[in-house]
Amino acid sequence: MKRKARRCNNIVVVGDTHIGCAMGLCGHDFALDDGGVYAPSSCQRTVYAWWQEFWGTWVPRVTKGEPFDVVHVGDAIDGCHHGTKTQVTQNIDSQLREAEQLLRPVVAACDGRYYHIRGTEAHVGQSGEWEERLAKSLGAVPDEDGRCARWVLWKRVGPALCNFMHHIGTTGSSAYESTAVYKELVEAYVESGRWHDEAPQVVVRGHRHRSFETRVPCGNGYAMAVVVPGWQLKTPFAQRIPGARQSEPQIGGAVLRCGDEEVFARHKVWRLSRPKEA
Repeated sequence: MKRKARRCNNIVVVGDTHIGCAMGLCGHDFALDDGGVYAPSSCQRTVYAWWQEFWGTWVPRVTKGEPFDVVHVGDAIDGCHHGTKTQVTQNIDSQLREAEQLLRPVVAACDGRYYHIRGTEAHVGQSGEWEERLAKSLGAVPDEDGRCARWVLWKRVGPALCNFMHHIGTTGSSAYESTAVYKELVEAYVESGRWHDEAPQVVVRGHRHRSFETRVPCGNGYAMAVVVPGWQLKTPFAQRIPGARQSEPQIGGAVLRCGDEEVFARHKVWRLSRPKEA
């Protein structure tokens, strides 16, 4: 059934839920393939409470009760990767079943205007095959070739053209956190100008698990690059890399909104408290 086209003034962006990881999004007992169950940790229950507040309170308030579309920027499940031992289960069917259960209410909330981006192959399968399976089961809006999970999405919020992808460069230094984000915006303008394409006014990425925004004035308001945080706690990998090892996880998402005068981003970010003194 073809969906009725409508002007989109609000796009809610989330990503990096890493469902299936013992540090990923999980709000209830996780059914395992052998008939057993995994009970989420206290920190996971806290994150899930934020997930419910995000969709139940914050999004309706920021969008002022107006309709919204949703973009998940990838890494919905954790997969089986890098020899890690942190997955609740390495059975991909179990991870996909749990992801569908957690994301289906989101699809309902946006009236089916749900878009899914393919994330990191190590997490979501070669060529994003597992993300495609999930997006298809959720009824995500397909691209022109029928793919329900895509590598890139071009979409407008109000009059502003937005570009959504998963990956972006990272840094090990807080002093240079803006560098890759601003470069992504500049490169979008350079590539668009080179081929006489319309440049995106908004560039949106995930992957970093940290919230960030940089923006510069342009002819129709501001051009901006937005990175959304994730919904995953600190993994053993994050415990050892520069930058991440000293910071606590950032949890949340963003709304791109067309207001009365311009397009802007609103961010919702929670931070877990650092460990107590011994």
